[in-house]
Amino acid sequence: MLRLPMPLDVTLPFWFDRPAEEAIEIAANAEAAGASELWVGEMTTWDGAALAAAIARTTSRISIVLGPLAVKVRDPVSLAMAVSSVAALGGRPAHLAIGASSPVVVEQWHGRPYDHMGTAVIETFEALRPLLAGGRGPGGYRLRLDPPGGELRVAVFGPRLTQFAAANADGVVLNMSTPEQVMPYRALLDETAAAAGRPRPTLATWMMAGLDPGPRSFRQAAAQLVAYLHPPGYGEKIAEAGFGDLVQRARSGTVPLPSLAADIPDALPQTFGLFGSPREIADRMTQYRDAGMDRIAIAPVTGEDPAGTRLLRELARLR
Repeated sequence: MLRLPMPLDVTLPFWFDRPAEEAIEIAANAEAAGASELWVGEMTTWDGAALAAAIARTTSRISIVLGPLAVKVRDPVSLAMAVSSVAALGGRPAHLAIGASSPVVVEQWHGRPYDHMGTAVIETFEALRPLLAGGRGPGGYRLRLDPPGGELRVAVFGPRLTQFAAANADGVVLNMSTPEQVMPYRALLDETAAAAGRPRPTLATWMMAGLDPGPRSFRQAAAQLVAYLHPPGYGEKIAEAGFGDLVQRARSGTVPLPSLAADIPDALPQTFGLFGSPREIADRMTQYRDAGMDRIAIAPVTGEDPAGTRLLRELARLR
């Protein structure tokens, strides 16, 4: 019998062509599908902590992961207050994931310098550890709410941060990777965790997913993926997967970035996503599992499947 090769996790997508409130419907569908975890980040609409808190009040079982949130947008105290608020309002533990985000979000939107990001993630992690355990942070602040009781995870990029996360974090998030690109990260995690004498942290990623997708689904995915062509790290992964011409054009500055969405072939979202029949989705997840990935949080493509209703219903049957 066909089964998913790993737990059913969901991440809330923020599609540019859909109403913001659809995220709340997706959360309800994820709970109904029996998903284990729901990742709640932020992009251009909701404040991530506010949305996660609202969902925590309207769900009862699903485990909420707040983030990954950008460490140069929120300081350690505000991050600790955010995740403890979600846990208190939901009446259950909540997890926190931190990361670097991108130059557009950090520099252009929030006016913060996007430099020394690896150091910033490490310093934020080290400040958060005592705070999330109920102790005092570097400035003396202590949570008035109960500690959130969940994991502290790190979105990684490059070997330095991967090694730090392997030796310290509860979980590791790796974004935008093919199975082949997962393998060296998994090997480095295994090696570093073993050297540190601790269990390897769980390795997870998020991937857009669509059940029997049509043209609207791929257009929706392309409109989101075009934003990943330019930023450092993401562009290199996309080029390595065989789409270097798109990355080169995005970084040339000669064409407006949004206009490149029309030139993105269906093969690009298929390379970095989960698309097709339930069996094809499960088989692709198996490829990632065999490459070393422990969990995949799916981001439902909703252009032809509002709120991911059909997708989540079908995957629930395979749990």
